[in-house]
Amino acid sequence: MTELYGDLIPFGDPYWYQGLVSPYYTDSHRQFRDKVRKFIEKEVTPYAHEWDEKGDYPRDLHIKAYDAGILGAIFPEEYGGTPPKEMDPFHDLILCDELARCACGGLIAAVFINIGLPPILFAGSQYLKDKVARDVITGKKIIALAVTEPRAGSDVSGLRTTASRVGDFYIVNGEKKFITGGMKADYYTTAVVTTDEHGTPGLSFLLIERESPGITTRRMKTNGWWCSNTAYITFDDVKVPVKNLIGKENHGFKYITMNFNHERFVMATMANRSARVCLEEAFAYALQREVFGKRLIDQPVIRLKIAEMARQIEANHALIEQTAYQMKNNVSESRLGGILALLKVNSSKIAEYCARESSQILGG
Repeated sequence: MTELYGDLIPFGDPYWYQGLVSPYYTDSHRQFRDKVRKFIEKEVTPYAHEWDEKGDYPRDLHIKAYDAGILGAIFPEEYGGTPPKEMDPFHDLILCDELARCACGGLIAAVFINIGLPPILFAGSQYLKDKVARDVITGKKIIALAVTEPRAGSDVSGLRTTASRVGDFYIVNGEKKFITGGMKADYYTTAVVTTDEHGTPGLSFLLIERESPGITTRRMKTNGWWCSNTAYITFDDVKVPVKNLIGKENHGFKYITMNFNHERFVMATMANRSARVCLEEAFAYALQREVFGKRLIDQPVIRLKIAEMARQIEANHALIEQTAYQMKNNVSESRLGGILALLKVNSSKIAEYCARESSQILGG
């Protein structure tokens, strides 16, 4: 047995919070878990509903998160990162899992998950790293990933935003859609076509600054993630210096797919915790709600619903940990791609299932 942690609603937290043994976690992981949970419970959860209803959040949340050692936790110290001691993928798992307890995915995606920065860190020039990395990691600036378009999302090869080389500049024209954090962003890590032919061989990545002439943004209404500041972005003859090219020209598809792996790991972990939040809320309600002379939890059909949610969540969490272990042991990105794609799908389906089933319990 290990120490108990959290509210101890059965299956409301991962098994190793509730007294069971795990080979993966050390004191460093437990200390980091406590740090993230305290920050979320103090600075985010009490306000998450208000911010979601408002459709916005205070920009200084980025600074607060950095000062607390959260925002820079997965980034290198040389650019202001604040990784925990002996940082490994299990710290990353804990970070995503604990962040998602606030049950406000749009906020987490817009503030804490800087998916626009990794391509610069692993492929960008020293100039670009020096230009944006420290300011983004420390919360002074915001970066968004701009890949999806009105006619192309998952089909990255169908992108139509173009970047034509003219002297020392690229001239960018096109549109981007569903860009999380786009309304607040200072920079866009933007996928563009840099050849005459469309398709993956002609894709490149450019860092585009928000204040560049020719950029217009408008807020998109979304079914969920209301405070995510999701944007529709139009580029009209935007001049971008050639030195803002991220990595090599026409190598953008490689960088996009490399970025996808960590995105999928993050989203899978968050979705699984979202499902767990649903279970936790439903379980707590069923313990105190009385109908037909007894508690909801004493109804076999309700116990069956909770058991089925727990079965799916726990099995999926084991796969998340298994994947983190592969990452820790430097299994190649290409080898992990399929597993992470399946993991994201599975997590999404479980989150949807648990949201539906917990709603049935809460309505009882």
